[in-house]
Amino acid sequence: MTLWKLIILSLCLYESGHTAESMVAPDTIAARARGCSTCHGTQGQGTADLNFPRIAGKPAGYLTHQLLNFRDGRRSYPPMNYLLAYLHDDYLEELAEYFAAQPIEAVQPVQTGRAIDPAVKVGTEGAVLARHGDPTRGIPACTQCHGSRLNGLEPAIPGLIGLSSRYIAAQLVSWRVGTRHANAPDCMAVIAARLTDTQIRQVSGWLAAQAPEPMAAAPAGSWKTPIACGSEP
Repeated sequence: MTLWKLIILSLCLYESGHTAESMVAPDTIAARARGCSTCHGTQGQGTADLNFPRIAGKPAGYLTHQLLNFRDGRRSYPPMNYLLAYLHDDYLEELAEYFAAQPIEAVQPVQTGRAIDPAVKVGTEGAVLARHGDPTRGIPACTQCHGSRLNGLEPAIPGLIGLSSRYIAAQLVSWRVGTRHANAPDCMAVIAARLTDTQIRQVSGWLAAQAPEPMAAAPAGSWKTPIACGSEP
């Protein structure tokens, strides 16, 4: 770039009020959260990649727990473990509160492509597990903990809709093999250990086929989970 071009560019910036100082990105939690958009989508709404979940609108307590679990190694995913390794509790709580406050998109999963895995056959078996569980194996219904509409419970039980079958199945397997942990008593580790491989495929496929709704998690105390769970207050 020639000297004259640099001078003209400087004059244009001056006249428009765009000084070097004003062009610096604001140091806000919203600006910092943009770094999460590559994997989790704008404001955490999710993307077409089936491996990464929607985080917008999930309870702040749940998101805080997961960030702390990644940072402290209770949940294993190297990119997240690395990114969060040196971040303070207060900062992670602020980040969680930001994403919890973002709206949930009300879109059909088949339109976005992020919730339907074509390899999974969605049948009635998955619906039965989600709504009624399997008493013969001591498995409660998903709705008993995550709500009748599967939108979660404040402060720390997440909604299950708007997620891909691949992601849901991967988390259940992670709990089963011990690469994901939660606060004791770790109810999901207990439940995952009782699920068969077939049941994991069935319930993951059914949950992924449900269209997300623009509804926040139910208020704390709306119901009590049927199994002791460290996610409850």
